[in-house]
Amino acid sequence: MATDHKGSGEKLIATNPLARANYFIDEVVEAGVVLTGTEVKSLRAQAPNLRDSFVDVKAKKSGTEAWLLNAHIAPYSHGNIWNHEPLRPRKLLLHRHQIEKMFGAVTQKGLSVIPLRMYFKSGRVKLELGMGRGKKKHDKRQELRKKSAEREMDQALKRKK
Repeated sequence: MATDHKGSGEKLIATNPLARANYFIDEVVEAGVVLTGTEVKSLRAQAPNLRDSFVDVKAKKSGTEAWLLNAHIAPYSHGNIWNHEPLRPRKLLLHRHQIEKMFGAVTQKGLSVIPLRMYFKSGRVKLELGMGRGKKKHDKRQELRKKSAEREMDQALKRKK
């Protein structure tokens, strides 16, 4: 079920736990998502899976578009023959300058755009996107060493008290 952040008017639906572990996030952007009715009902009932999902920014003659790919939203349990496909591509709603900035970051800088979390905001489904560079193995190991050193220091301070 969705959890409520007090006072913010947001209900958290899902997070992507591996996003911050596998990427250095430089910038965060909020985007709307084009969904069908059964997808919204399914999101209210159960959490989607954002673990393997990513954002593809495509240039077309009419302009650039951003699409959410590989995000799994389970079929609505009370849906009928018009139920949605769980892994269908979903269009993201962003301002033109935001999409062009993402397109430039992906094509020129080699950054990736990944979904960080999905939530309801004033009854609408929003997606928090992070633009960042992928971490290498040595970066992940260094981060683990840093966390374990901090944990050991905290434990040593607690023992001293």
